[in-house]
Amino acid sequence: MATRHLLADLVAALSATVSNAEVSVESMGGVDAARRVAAGEPFDGVVLASGAIDKLIAQGAVVAGSRVDLVRSPMAAAVRSGTTHPSIGSEDAVRQAVLSARHVGYSTGPSGDHLLALFERWGIGAVVKDRLVQARPGVPVASLVAGGDADLGFQQLSELLHVDGVDVVGLLPESIQGTTTFSGGIARVSSQPDRVRDVLRFMALPAVASIKRKHGMEAA
Repeated sequence: MATRHLLADLVAALSATVSNAEVSVESMGGVDAARRVAAGEPFDGVVLASGAIDKLIAQGAVVAGSRVDLVRSPMAAAVRSGTTHPSIGSEDAVRQAVLSARHVGYSTGPSGDHLLALFERWGIGAVVKDRLVQARPGVPVASLVAGGDADLGFQQLSELLHVDGVDVVGLLPESIQGTTTFSGGIARVSSQPDRVRDVLRFMALPAVASIKRKHGMEAA
C-alpha cells in the first residue's frame, strides 16, 4: 500500500510515453499481496518490500534474477492535525515522544517490525505494549491518527503524506531510521514476462525520479 499512489503515477507516465502500454495495478496490504503471489494467483508482476520479494524468489513464486529495486522509502512520524508536534529531532526525543503518547499507531509491514524492534532495544517494549494500536493489513496508520485512535503514528512517509486530518511531524533521525527498499519482480505464472521486465525497467529510470520524490521516496 505504501507504493499505491506512486505506482499509479508511474503507470500514467508510462502510458504517456509508450503507446498501448496498458498496465492494471491492484493495491493491497503487503501480507496479502505476498500470500496471493505465493499461491500462484494470475499476477504478472509484483511490487513489495525487497525482503518480501526475495522470499517469493526463494519460494519460486517470483522469477529469480527479475528483482528491480525501485524506491527507498523512509519512515516518519505523524500526529492528528491541530495537535502539538512532539520533538523528534534525536533518538532520545523520539523515545520520550513514544513514552508520552497515550496510543501509538504502527503497521503490519516493515516499518512496524522496525518500530517494535526499536522499542525492545530501548527497553520499553513492555511499558508501551498496551498503548500500541496496529493498523489492519492494507489500512494506513494515518487513518488511525486522523480518527483519534492513535495520537502518534509511525509509518513510511509516503503513507502519511497528503492525508486529511494528519500532520507529518518529520522523518525519524538517521540513527533510528528504518528505510524500506521497494522492489518489483516478475511473477512465475506471468504469461508476458518480457512486458513486465520493460515496465519495471521504465519505473527504475532516472527520468521518473521526480515522481518518486513527490511521494516522499527516493530512487533506489
